[in-house]
Amino acid sequence: MQAKSIHGNSIDEIKSALDISMSDGYKPTVAIVFISIKQDRKAVAELLHQKGIDILGATSCGEFINGHQSEGETVMMLLDLSKENYSILYEEIGERSIGDAADQLACDALQKFKNPSLIVCSTGMSVKGEYFDGASMVKSIEKKIGPDKIFFGGMAGDDGTYSGSYIFTHGKETDLGIAAIVLNGDKVLLQGMAITGWKPMGIARTVTKSAGSTIYTIDNMPAADMYFKYLGREDKKTDRAFNLTDELGFSYPFITEREPGGETILITPRGIDYNENALVVDIPTKEGTKLWFSMPPDFDIVEEIIDEANQLKGSNQLDADALLIFSCAGRQPVLGPLTTAENEGLHEVWKTPMAGFFTYGEIGRAKKGKQEFHSGACCWVTLKEKI
Repeated sequence: MQAKSIHGNSIDEIKSALDISMSDGYKPTVAIVFISIKQDRKAVAELLHQKGIDILGATSCGEFINGHQSEGETVMMLLDLSKENYSILYEEIGERSIGDAADQLACDALQKFKNPSLIVCSTGMSVKGEYFDGASMVKSIEKKIGPDKIFFGGMAGDDGTYSGSYIFTHGKETDLGIAAIVLNGDKVLLQGMAITGWKPMGIARTVTKSAGSTIYTIDNMPAADMYFKYLGREDKKTDRAFNLTDELGFSYPFITEREPGGETILITPRGIDYNENALVVDIPTKEGTKLWFSMPPDFDIVEEIIDEANQLKGSNQLDADALLIFSCAGRQPVLGPLTTAENEGLHEVWKTPMAGFFTYGEIGRAKKGKQEFHSGACCWVTLKEKI
């Protein structure tokens, strides 16, 4: 399989870049598109369709390919993958639950291939302001296809406007749904990892009252009171103009373990229930969950990510045809240029075309190998087609 990554700031630039990429006889069969809500995604989808190219698309909070990073543009990964080894799946949720839609997508994947792998994109924020429950989606897919199957991906963004994100393919788009490329896992190999880099701070604390994504009390104290007091920002707790996610949540998420001694994930505060003095977070959190406050990553986070990638590459002794990166939208404001260093560093490890975007949530296997929905992660995956 040959891959090429292209970018553009208008439909004309994308058409030109696509024509140049195909001028040597290259004939891609599928494009993975990450696009700003400022761009004309329907025109891009139609252009690709006219070229006979299938599409998996998601809106972004910034997008990048090897050697280029932008905000407000379009990037895409072009693949000349054999059509017998992949299929595009699309589920608009409508009145169903996220779990039911994910279950249907997983069933369709199993009907396509006995050993399916997936690249999954879901919406992130609906036009109604509803945050997508990525954790439920991941659990449903994993339960149906099995814990040994591999899937990676991310939740669509909307340039940080929280006005509505979209996933799409030709002729279809939704602000509440799931789309995927299902791959024949016997012919197309995926390998990758999700790493956050945040470090725990202080003692473990316990969620003593919660419901879904709302944490009411931690150690029997109002959750909002504890969070703002611990970080020395009590003056902002009652300021309704204060953007909790951007100004504190991305930098100081909670850290938790899925199970004692297991994978650690981040839980990001994204709102306040002022009536209950509670925190609204991005991942449903059960009562009894142990939480730690956190410190942002040090400069060594890039080294950690690259070292882990090199180790995985060396242990499997495999190269790659393409590299996709799903990086949390919160990493860029917190880590600044380090996010570019992460992305370019991974490209240097694999020395293959790369494309990615900044997301509202990441999907992938953590360092210890368990499939998770992540917040605050750099999640990468390589694709390799067997000949």
